[in-house]
Amino acid sequence: MSGLRLLACAPTAALRGARFGGDDDIDEGGLRAALALSPFARGDRWVCAPSRAARETAQALGHSAAVEQQLADPDAGRWDGLSLQEAAAADPDGLHQWLTDPRAAPHGGESLARVRERVGEWLDLVARQRLVAVAHPIVVRAALVHALGLPGEAVWNLEVAPLSLTRLTYRSGRWRLHFPAAD
Repeated sequence: MSGLRLLACAPTAALRGARFGGDDDIDEGGLRAALALSPFARGDRWVCAPSRAARETAQALGHSAAVEQQLADPDAGRWDGLSLQEAAAADPDGLHQWLTDPRAAPHGGESLARVRERVGEWLDLVARQRLVAVAHPIVVRAALVHALGLPGEAVWNLEVAPLSLTRLTYRSGRWRLHFPAAD
């Protein structure tokens, strides 16, 4: 049995503002919240998305994390830097398509289906390892959709808050969502 902990990175200004893309530093509130979690998972190997927020979250928790490109935030294409409201004003049909069809990429970036595919490939590669992975909440959602064999549109049914921790275990050839006992 392996144990994978998926830690959503600390908040950034873009994340708080519901903006597409960007590579922001974690904000002051996010840094304080991350520091409050220490000490955390001392014995496990740590990996993170290539974003500054993911790297800074791991560092705030006292870990040097290896960068995993497959955990990168989705490519937002032409919507990079736009808020949901701005994307809705600029491309209402495209935003509706993106929110309802996981295969759609009207922004010229990456579809959610593609994010799920690349994150799922990585997940399957680490199935028998013990590690902590720090990534953007949408990447954690994609990992959960893949691990649980959910349909692509289920990504919108999962709420993943910044600094939330999700644990997956792998045994007998399949992933399981693990809810540990309260301390």
